[in-house]
Amino acid sequence: MVSEVAWWFRSLLLFILFFVAVPSTVQQGEDVACETLPSEIHIIKEEFDDLGRLQRTCSSEVSVNKCEGACTSQVQPSVITPTGFLKECYCCRESFLRERIISLTHCYDPDGIRLTQEGQASLDVKIREPADCKCFKCGDFSR
Repeated sequence: MVSEVAWWFRSLLLFILFFVAVPSTVQQGEDVACETLPSEIHIIKEEFDDLGRLQRTCSSEVSVNKCEGACTSQVQPSVITPTGFLKECYCCRESFLRERIISLTHCYDPDGIRLTQEGQASLDVKIREPADCKCFKCGDFSR
């Protein structure tokens, strides 16, 4: 009985040491398929006066970049962590945001009538979109 327990314990220890000591073949956070891709979104912006009454609603279809893809993550046995596993998760996110001014060209008054007079027919809005995307450690918002 004691020799079976010792054999089991030694096997478990070798298993753990193997996974902790053997380096991963994939680098941490390696960009597997994290890309900056073009996309199309519909933006609506409402403008109100000082009393909170709706003055106009402007909208438009806008081409913007987005981050999409997968990153290498791993879970491995660990004798150091309380759960017995070391988890390294990576997510595809923007590494740099660029500010851009876009024009919303479909503007309507509160009654739904399209505005055509200069200064009311369009609305410029500042947005921030991804200029580049890459893999970051999940939950790391310090960058």
